[in-house]
Amino acid sequence: MGVVSLSQGTRPDDLARGLASVLAQTGVTRDVIVVGNAWTPTGLPRGVRSLALPENVGIPAGRNRGAAEVSGDYIFFLDDDASIPSPTFLLDAIALIEADPSIGLLQPRVVDPSGVENPRRWIPRIRKGDPEHSSNVFSVWEGATLLPRAVFDATGGWADPFFYAHEGIELAWRVWDTGHRVFYAGDLVANHPAIEPTRHSYYYRLNARNRVWLAKRNLPWILVPIYVGSWTGIQLLRWARRPQALKAWFGGWVAGWRENPGGRRGIRWVTVWRMTRAGRPPLV
Repeated sequence: MGVVSLSQGTRPDDLARGLASVLAQTGVTRDVIVVGNAWTPTGLPRGVRSLALPENVGIPAGRNRGAAEVSGDYIFFLDDDASIPSPTFLLDAIALIEADPSIGLLQPRVVDPSGVENPRRWIPRIRKGDPEHSSNVFSVWEGATLLPRAVFDATGGWADPFFYAHEGIELAWRVWDTGHRVFYAGDLVANHPAIEPTRHSYYYRLNARNRVWLAKRNLPWILVPIYVGSWTGIQLLRWARRPQALKAWFGGWVAGWRENPGGRRGIRWVTVWRMTRAGRPPLV
């Protein structure tokens, strides 16, 4: 199986820990690559290849560059600050998919190994509930995801133009559009530190721009204004007392309508129906 870890070289200890956890996996043959996003990876353990990108192409494009270099029937994406504590994680995840081939993408439960409270955002569903409860989902936390290679290729990969933010939603939607489903496996665990992500004007801008692009690239045209409108209302409620955040967010919102999102491949109406029946229509 192919394993892709994207890094800018700023977290060497975390990267080493994650790679060690991958190399400790039993029962699977691994083809592991570290993609240096504007960084030349050095000091990698034996059995890990490197790919140096001369500039920062963004998170989704960087993952896609790595995916093109690895082989195997499955592909696993692991962030450079994540790790998988069980040496049978990959074997167990593959067994879960092979027992139910309707699963096209699997995300594990995410746990901070230090024991601090885990952010609720790591559970990719509106009704968070028990983090150990497994279910269908319609977005993913991108830091540890496993897909059959054929499904990943059928989706077209991660959304290159996004650079950062919401690429996990698009990939999940496109997995659903292949006729498969996206599954949150509460009984499988990946580790990740529970740190608050940096929030700056560029983050707010990309968050809004990519939300519009997500709709323009993927939804039937009649649903585009409904989806964008619902999320505009949600952000107004969330950040009503944060005018600077809203200012940057609306700058991205305008850019999303004005700028080319890099192509379009709308999901089918049957996919909208399947997602609706499974619990979440792509309207919010």
